[in-house]
Amino acid sequence: MAGRIEDYALIGDMQTAALVCRDGTVDWLCLPRFDSQAIFAGLLGTEEHGFWRLGPAYGSHAQAPVATRRNYRGDSLILESEWDTPRGTVRVTDFMPPRDGAPQLIRIVEGVSGRVPMRSALRMRFSYGRIVPWVHKVDNRTVGVAGPDSVWLDSDTDTYGKDLTTYSDFTVAPGDRITFTLSWQPSHKEPPALPDPEGSLEATAEFWREWVDHCTYHGPYREAVVRSLITLKALTYAPTGGIVAAPTTSLPEEIGGVRNWDYRYTWLRDAAITLSSLLRTGYREEARAWREWLLRAVAGDPENLQIMYGIAGERELGEAELDWLPGYENSGPVRVGNGAAHQLQLDVYGEVTEALHLAHMTGLARNDYASLLQLKLIRYLEKHWNQPDEGIWEVRGPRRHFVHSKVMAWVAVDRTIKLIESGDADGPLDRWRDLRDEIHRDVCEKGYDPERNTFTQSYGSKELDASLLLIPQMGFLPPDDKRVIGTIEAIQRELSTDDGFILRYPTEGADEGVDGLPGDEGAFLACSFWMADDLAMIGRVDEARRLFEKLLLLRNDLGLLAEEWDPRLQRQVGNFPQAFSHVPLIDTALRLTASGAYGG
Repeated sequence: MAGRIEDYALIGDMQTAALVCRDGTVDWLCLPRFDSQAIFAGLLGTEEHGFWRLGPAYGSHAQAPVATRRNYRGDSLILESEWDTPRGTVRVTDFMPPRDGAPQLIRIVEGVSGRVPMRSALRMRFSYGRIVPWVHKVDNRTVGVAGPDSVWLDSDTDTYGKDLTTYSDFTVAPGDRITFTLSWQPSHKEPPALPDPEGSLEATAEFWREWVDHCTYHGPYREAVVRSLITLKALTYAPTGGIVAAPTTSLPEEIGGVRNWDYRYTWLRDAAITLSSLLRTGYREEARAWREWLLRAVAGDPENLQIMYGIAGERELGEAELDWLPGYENSGPVRVGNGAAHQLQLDVYGEVTEALHLAHMTGLARNDYASLLQLKLIRYLEKHWNQPDEGIWEVRGPRRHFVHSKVMAWVAVDRTIKLIESGDADGPLDRWRDLRDEIHRDVCEKGYDPERNTFTQSYGSKELDASLLLIPQMGFLPPDDKRVIGTIEAIQRELSTDDGFILRYPTEGADEGVDGLPGDEGAFLACSFWMADDLAMIGRVDEARRLFEKLLLLRNDLGLLAEEWDPRLQRQVGNFPQAFSHVPLIDTALRLTASGAYGG
C-alpha cells in the first residue's frame, strides 16, 4: 500500500524523478522522461503495479519498517535514510546523477553499526504497471525488457527471481557498502555502460553544491527557499528548459474523489512564475533556457497559444484513463495526458508577458524574437480579451468572464507598453494605452461588487476567487485601495479554513460548481501564500508572517509541498511535489525578508 503523500521524498536527474517512501520503497518512476510510462506505479495502485523496496529484512507477513530518520545530504537531492534495528543501524543513500548517458537510479547500502540483514525487492512493471517484462541475465547483469524499453540492474550482491520479483538478501556490517544501480536503455541498443555508483555520488554532490552556490537569497528563510529552489530545478527538463508542474499524475485533490490530473507537462503559467522566482534568486541560466523553450514551443503561431505543452514543446497531450489502476487510495480515475491543453485561458498571456518583461528588466540577454512574440500576443489579446474563458483554474464547466483573466490581460498590455516605452520594441502606443484603460475600466465596473466592497470571481457573480489576491501583486490597483483591502478581507471571511488557509473558490460540496466537477478539494497552498503576500502589502506584516510560518509547518520533513492541504484529514493532497506551491513560498519569503517581517 502506498504511503501518505507527505511520506515521499523526491530524487531526480533533471529529466525524470522518483518518489521514495519512508520504508525505502520507490513507488513512482517514469523512464526515461517525466512524461514517460511508469515502471513503478505502485503509488497509484498496489505492489502488483511495480515497486522497489530496499531496507532491513522483514518477515513475509510483517510491514516493512519505516526509516528512523531521513534527510537530504546538505543542499542536494541526495536522500539518506537510516534505520535503527535490534541488530544495528544501516543507512541507504538514494540519488539520480545528473544525466550523461543512460538514466540511473542508484541506491547505496552502508552498514553503520552491528550486523543488519537487508533485502532488496524489485518488481518492474512497464506501461504503468500493466506489462510484466521479460527478466533475464546478461553477463551477470539483470535486465527487464518489454517492447522498446529495457531496464538493467547492476549490484555488488547476488540476485534471484521469485514470484515475478527480483530479490537480493545480504547482511551489512560497519564499513560495508553495497550498491544497486537501475539504468534505462532503449531495448534495441547495446547494454548501458557499467555504472560507477561511488563516482556518481561524488559528482552528484558536487553538482548540487555548485548550483546552490548561485543562490543570491541569504535571508532568515534560506533553508525553505533553497529547498524550494532545488525542487524547482529538479522539475526542470534539462535538455529543453521546460518545467513540469509536478512529476506525478492523478494524486487526488480529494482522497477518494475524481479531481485527479496529470501534471507532468509544462504549464505556461506555472513555468512563467517559476522563471520569476529563479530570476529573483540569481538563476539566470534556467530563465534563459525557459525563454528559449517558450519561443520554440509557441513558434510562429501565438494565435493558437496553448496553456500547456509537453516538456519538449509537444502540442498533443490527449487525455486517457488507465482503468487497470485503482488510483491512489482508490481515488480514480487515473489519468494520463491532459484535456485542458486546448482550453482558452486568457490569463496565460499576462503571465508569459510578465515573465518576458521581468527577464528584460533583470538584464537577461536581449532576444529580438521574444520581443516580437510579446507584440504578437498583444495583437491577439486586442481582439479577444473581452471573450469568456475557462480561467486560471481550468474549469470544465461553462466559460465565464473571469476577473483574474481580465486583470492578467491588462498586465500583458501594461508590460508591453513599458517595453515600447523603454525603446526596445515598436508598437501603437496610444492605441494600446487606450486598450489598457478600457480593460481596467471594464474590470472595475463589471467585476466589482460595491455592496460587499469586493471583486468577484467573474462578471455578474457573487462568488469569490482566491486569484483576486493577485490584483495588488500585479499592480492593477495599489495595495491601499479600499477595493483591494475589501477583497482581501472578504476572501479571509469566505474562503478561509479554520486553520486560516485559503480555498481557491467554493466547490459546492457534492454538487457540480463553477468548475463542472463533483466533490471538494483542500486548501490551495499557492493561494494561502498569496494571502500572506497581500497581508504584508497592506501593512498587516505580523499577520502575514504568522500565516507564512504556519504554511512552512505543512511541509513534510524534507521541506516538500503538494498542491493542497486537506484541513479535515490534516494531510497533503494533490500532485507532489508541486511547483505552484514552492514558487509562492519563495516569493513570500522574499517579500517578508524585504519588509523585515520575520521572527527572531
